Amino acid sequence: MPTDAPQPTIVLIRPQMGENVGAAARAMWNFGLDRMRIVAPRDGWPNPAAVAMASGAGRILDEAEVSTDVADGIADRTYVYATTARPRELTKPVFSPEAAMKDAAARIARGEKVAVMFGPERSGMENADIAHANAIITVPVNPEFPSLNLAQCVLLVGYEWRRAVGEVVDVVVQGQTVEPADQRDIEALARHYEDRLDDAGFFYPDHKADSMKVNLRNLWSRMPMTRADVQMLHGMLRQLLRGKT
Repeated sequence: MPTDAPQPTIVLIRPQMGENVGAAARAMWNFGLDRMRIVAPRDGWPNPAAVAMASGAGRILDEAEVSTDVADGIADRTYVYATTARPRELTKPVFSPEAAMKDAAARIARGEKVAVMFGPERSGMENADIAHANAIITVPVNPEFPSLNLAQCVLLVGYEWRRAVGEVVDVVVQGQTVEPADQRDIEALARHYEDRLDDAGFFYPDHKADSMKVNLRNLWSRMPMTRADVQMLHGMLRQLLRGKT
């Protein structure tokens, strides 16, 4: 069964190859999307090639809804985006993928039923298809090579959906020991190095010693160190000085 998570429905318009439908299903599931609709697939449905390509996302294909035309495929949706790389003469709002998925998230939160349409691989959707949509999503691609593979386009929209619903952390520190060093740790490290460097005559000449110590303290404070980093730096200095005193 589909997940209960509120999400847009992904609608593939006249897909031409089962492999691309399977790859699109895989891209959807990478980002937690599992509601696929397929409109007039060229090679019929179900398609064994799609299942082989889905690689773990076969459930999405099993539960995909199949329609004969665009109007039927989006009949119960309240707001529909059409993805296209080519400029269109139709007057509609044109969103970037990021802005579109933020808009979609807001609409879904209000109870609207949203769909995103993707056209056939060779030429994309026709204007007659896009006329059914409320808005257009255009990817800022290289104008000299604007064509995106179907699964690539689905993946891009899926990623932006994931970002829009707050499930992407921009920066995270990972590892076995990631507890950040506190100011007490940094102070002890700074004193350790300062004292040993002082013993070694590093702060020379005397009239520059204070500014050199300030610069050294500033270096430590700029470094985003973990407690493990601090312990390692203490150990490195002790090892270097072993047998020297």
